[in-house]
Amino acid sequence: ANCGGGPWRRHRVLAAQCLSMSTTAGSILPWEAPSRETLLRTIDVALKDGNVDQALRAFGNYKSLHGLPEPRVLNGVIVSLSYTSSRRWLQRAYDLVLSVYQCNSNLLNSSSLMRLALALARDQTPVPASAVLRIILESGKLPDADMLSMVFLHMLKSQVGSYLAADVLAETCECFLDQISYRRQLKKLDPIKNNVTLFNMILESCVNFKCIIRAQKIMELMSLVGVVADVNTMAVASRVCQMVGQRDELMTMKGSINSFSSLPFSQQYLHFYDSLLSLQFSGNDMDAAADLIIDLYRQQKSCTFSDNDVQKQGVIQIGSGNLKSGYRIMFDPTKLDKGFVLDTKYQSGLVVPISGNLVPSEKAVAKLIIGCVKAKKLGALSSFCITLHKEELKGISASDVINACIQMGWLHAAHDILDSLESAEIPVGVGTYMSLLREYENEHKPEEFNSLLQQIQKIASTMEEFHTSPSFTIKDIAKIVKDEIPQTKSSLLSSLVEETEHYNPGDHLTFEFNNSILFFCKANMMEDALSTYKRMREQNIRPNLHTFCHILCGYSSLSMYREITILWGEIKRRLEYREISVDRDLLDCLVLDFLKGGYFSRVMEVISYMSTHNIYCDKWKYRQVFLKLHKNLYRNLNSLHDKTEAQSKRIDDVRAFRTWAGIK
Repeated sequence: ANCGGGPWRRHRVLAAQCLSMSTTAGSILPWEAPSRETLLRTIDVALKDGNVDQALRAFGNYKSLHGLPEPRVLNGVIVSLSYTSSRRWLQRAYDLVLSVYQCNSNLLNSSSLMRLALALARDQTPVPASAVLRIILESGKLPDADMLSMVFLHMLKSQVGSYLAADVLAETCECFLDQISYRRQLKKLDPIKNNVTLFNMILESCVNFKCIIRAQKIMELMSLVGVVADVNTMAVASRVCQMVGQRDELMTMKGSINSFSSLPFSQQYLHFYDSLLSLQFSGNDMDAAADLIIDLYRQQKSCTFSDNDVQKQGVIQIGSGNLKSGYRIMFDPTKLDKGFVLDTKYQSGLVVPISGNLVPSEKAVAKLIIGCVKAKKLGALSSFCITLHKEELKGISASDVINACIQMGWLHAAHDILDSLESAEIPVGVGTYMSLLREYENEHKPEEFNSLLQQIQKIASTMEEFHTSPSFTIKDIAKIVKDEIPQTKSSLLSSLVEETEHYNPGDHLTFEFNNSILFFCKANMMEDALSTYKRMREQNIRPNLHTFCHILCGYSSLSMYREITILWGEIKRRLEYREISVDRDLLDCLVLDFLKGGYFSRVMEVISYMSTHNIYCDKWKYRQVFLKLHKNLYRNLNSLHDKTEAQSKRIDDVRAFRTWAGIK
């Protein structure tokens, strides 16, 4: 037995050695082929020893001779390759997964695929990483939420990775929402909906890369899935609303925030107030901006929770307050993931933390003054100064505001505010009067100069500076102006100069029109949206990127694909004349809509535009949409001889897309 067994064992070893030098079965004779067990053992031993190269050769031989091995072996190879730090081996693992996915995706294990996705994301190859995650989704399994967070953390380091991570999260939610027929099945999504940081990360990346359409979609899905948000979500959602221009939504949020008696996470609420104040200025609503600044001066809330706050929830409103057409996310004011750090570089700098309180910055006050002066809303500015004084609020003084106007040369504005303060019986330092008087003299305005001199003489008895000489005359005051009282300077001057340079009087008109268009689009009132757009053009107010994003989303929600083809023509012209910036979010949405509507010539046109401008095209996503809706489209029409010219062109467009997307 021993004599018979020795040569046979040697033959098997020799056969295995021969096989290991080749990955094809063509050069292996039938009697030389090692058994399944031998190859499987070779793979197992090589994997245990960390010999990836040998394991892959044995795997290749097994596949050539016997087809794919059992899932245990297959996934063992994938996991081992995932643990290597070599991009070459990671690419081999990805290629292996793709080949198995095309043959029999049931052999793939979601756990091993998650490890591979994480390894690819760490290696900063987000496209393969997203493809692996999508393969998991197509298998009907939910990716592990904690692992998904780690994958996204690495993907979000790049712009393309951020786009893909947002899409994968959206597809994850949509995939399982589609499968849920009654509410109890929502529990399947618990691991995802309980991981609020997952959504916060993606939302913040949408803000970073200005993805208007994607951000709104993620927030709507958060509402549908039932994510219980935290204070970080409130902060990031505020930034999304600022980016989109949703002032009404932030005002709704302000109502729930005002109901809290304490704001312990001041850095997070800073984002909210900063965003809201920014939108008030964008809409040129100086009354609302002044009210908010006053509120911030008044607000001296404690930094600990009261018993009442623990029971309350905040509301993040998306779209209409009518729940039939709008969405709502609830956030817990006591909940905060301290591991998630908010990015502060996108703050407008309008609200700053001082001694634990949130107060308006000099930049905010400067914007208020400029807005009121330029829009001739001096009543709002005067009321602001009067409230500051009467309520003894800590912050900027009325004299600072008047002196700032004087230094900017806005003398009539300064004089109007002085008159309002006098009427309200609020004293103003003599230095402020003298500064204005001096500027009237310098500007050679004798009428205003003499009027102010008489005004000062009337109230001189009430001024502390004049108490020693109650019989002051106009001549005495004029002498003081020239010789004795130095000009009072305002600390606001530098901020005013800087903000004046950035002030554009027409910006608020675009904002207001966009706000109306957005409202109508969210309410599915497209005729009203288009009427507003037409009025915008008639008034020579140039639409911007937001305008077209709102209209596109409105059409898309109603599946109005023909209208989108007309809109694309308008967008193309604006892009050609550089009236709007190139935006991937907009172009990506156009491709998807044209695919759904079957406008393949437009699909290829937009894809060509994206390629020309070096904008990433998500080939996997577009391919899957095509296969879902048009898998067998025109497959049998090649044999027809009586095709019309239009039909022939359409077939060519479909064929061009199939070729580009790699669909056989």
